[in-house]
Amino acid sequence: MHKLEQIFERILWESRLLVILAVVASIVASLVLALMGTYDIILVVSEFLHVVSDSSAYEVFHKDAITHIISAIDSYLISTVLLIFGIGIYELFISKIDYAENDVRSSRILIVHSLDQLKDKLAKVIVMVLIVTFFKHGVSFKYQGVLDLLYLSIGIFLIAAAIYFLSKSHNGEEKKEH
Repeated sequence: MHKLEQIFERILWESRLLVILAVVASIVASLVLALMGTYDIILVVSEFLHVVSDSSAYEVFHKDAITHIISAIDSYLISTVLLIFGIGIYELFISKIDYAENDVRSSRILIVHSLDQLKDKLAKVIVMVLIVTFFKHGVSFKYQGVLDLLYLSIGIFLIAAAIYFLSKSHNGEEKKEH
């Protein structure tokens, strides 16, 4: 019976390697979104070169360009979320990334030691994605009355509060580290 228990526990322990599928899928999705964001920027630059000489086309282009650039930023941020998630769950379930731990150039945002750290890092980037998405919709929204502007200002206030609380939690983490 003890031998059967050891075999079962070994199988349970090795099943953590299933996380590799999520890691690879997250990294591939991150790459795809980064390429999509870059493609959006290339389209904007290409179109800019065509409309720079036509002032009437420039007005339409300006609004579309802002929307495309904000979409690119959104893609980059979501790509970052997927990258942090993929690297984070690899470090938590599979193995520490020794290269990142020892490299002086490495960003500390990609080093994860606990599930709470991963959750906090992801939450901060996700809040930034939501802010960019709000901005993208705010730019394209047709404001028809005072009430619409009031809703916009409430949204901006809530964004400012979210940024304040994120920076407050970040300052608390820095004090714990020192």
